[in-house]
Amino acid sequence: MLISLIVVIIGLILVYLSPLDYQQGLTVKIMYIHVPSAWLALLTYTIMTIYSIIGIAFKIPFSFIVNKAVAPIGAVFTLLCLISGSLWGKPMWGTWWVWDARLTSVAILLLIYLIIIFLNQTFENRDVREKTIAIFIIIGSINLPIIKFSVDWWNTLHQPASVSKLSSPSMDSSMLQPLLVMTVAFSLVGLIIAILRIKAEILIRKNN
Repeated sequence: MLISLIVVIIGLILVYLSPLDYQQGLTVKIMYIHVPSAWLALLTYTIMTIYSIIGIAFKIPFSFIVNKAVAPIGAVFTLLCLISGSLWGKPMWGTWWVWDARLTSVAILLLIYLIIIFLNQTFENRDVREKTIAIFIIIGSINLPIIKFSVDWWNTLHQPASVSKLSSPSMDSSMLQPLLVMTVAFSLVGLIIAILRIKAEILIRKNN
C-alpha cells in the first residue's frame, strides 16, 4: 500500500514536470491517464481470458474467483480510458467521440466487462454461472487483437502506438519516463484492489 502511494506521488510529480507538447500544449498530459488505463484494461481482460481457459480445462475454482474479482477493475480502467480519450480528443479532433475502429472496439470492451459483471449477479447455480462467464470471456477475447491492431488494419483518427516492444519508442524520454511510472502506479493500485477483492470473494465462498 505504501509503495503504491509513493509510486503514485512520484508519477504525479514527473507528470507535472514533464514538458508540454508543441501542438497539444497542456492537453498532452491527459496521456498519462489515458494510456495506462488503456493498457491495463487490455491486460486485465487478457488475465481473465487466461484464467478462464485454466478454469475450464483444469476445473480450478480459484480461476473463477479471479474472474469475478477483477472484472469490475477492468471495467473501471476501460471507462477511464474512454473518458480521458474523449477529453483528449475534443481539442485535437474537434469532437468528443468518433465511431472509428479503435474507439468503437474499446467501447465494446466496456460493454463486455459490464455483461460479465451482470452475469455474475445471475444464475443461482454457481458452477453453471462460472463456466458460462468463462466461455463468454474466451469468446470476447476476439476483441483484444481488434483493439490492438485496429489502427494498423483500418484508417482511424487514433494515432499508432508510440511505445512498442518491436521498435524503439518514438516518444521522448522526458515523456516516456512519467508515462511508465504512471503505468506502474496504476498497476499497483489495481493489484491491491484485486487482492482485496479476491480475499473477500474467498471468504464469501467459505461462509456459504
